[in-house]
Amino acid sequence: MLSLEPKELSPTRLQGYLQSAVAPRPIALASTMSPDGEPNLSPFSFFNVFSSNPPILIFSPARRVRDNSVKHTLTNVQATGEVVINVVSYAMVQQTSLSSTEYADGVNEFVKAGFTAVASDLVKPFRVSESPVQFECKVNQIIPMGDQGGAGNLVICEVLKLHIDERVLDTNGVIDQHKIDLVARLGSNWYSRSNAALFEVPKPLVTLGIGVDNIPTPIKLNPIFDGNDLGMLGNVEALPTADEVALFVQQNFEVKSILSADDAPKVFAKAKEYLQQQDAESAWKILLAAAVL
Repeated sequence: MLSLEPKELSPTRLQGYLQSAVAPRPIALASTMSPDGEPNLSPFSFFNVFSSNPPILIFSPARRVRDNSVKHTLTNVQATGEVVINVVSYAMVQQTSLSSTEYADGVNEFVKAGFTAVASDLVKPFRVSESPVQFECKVNQIIPMGDQGGAGNLVICEVLKLHIDERVLDTNGVIDQHKIDLVARLGSNWYSRSNAALFEVPKPLVTLGIGVDNIPTPIKLNPIFDGNDLGMLGNVEALPTADEVALFVQQNFEVKSILSADDAPKVFAKAKEYLQQQDAESAWKILLAAAVL
């Protein structure tokens, strides 16, 4: 394993490692207004939500590595204390990238990138009409991380009002992750599209999983199961009962055939298949039925 200390690396190389390893990162398309009323628009992937009550978003316009200069976004929020954070969907990612171009002071990135500026209700910066969710924010605090190139500036924003495109909502009024189709930033020129490979992981918030430590050793040591498989098996609240296992086998012809063949590799392979289908209960049932424990 390559082990490095930050002081051993150039700022550019260190930045590259950080941005490639800490990814994917959501993108804040930040809209600000200069004291003279000139709009500015720029994307930032050092961004996330940090509190829901109060609703707090934080993004970080870093000092440029090459010359230690700062971006117009930072000078604007320092002067006005207001910003609109627009989320970025796949349909607008190319325009968002274009808006990151370092145009001269006074150039309107809304116009350059072809975005539609919409008046906000509570703050002066415009919203981006094409964005599926827009947050009007006041700036509570700006925390500089340093004074050298690459140093971030944490802009702590409190959401005053949010605007959600109804087309990204499901029938329950909740944002549908497929419909919102967000993109995220990785290292170099790479992005990811969030709805291209969505999967669910049940959160162990209510139930108390048995834990990986309680999975029998033959299962834990079988190379067919990876860490995700063991995590799913350990996340069940209780093992199936003998009656549940017997009924499962009785109702499943394929499982009955595998068990009658007394072929342990096939048993493990079938259990793996169930886990790939997010069905830990059936995986446990075939394992228990085969008495591989």
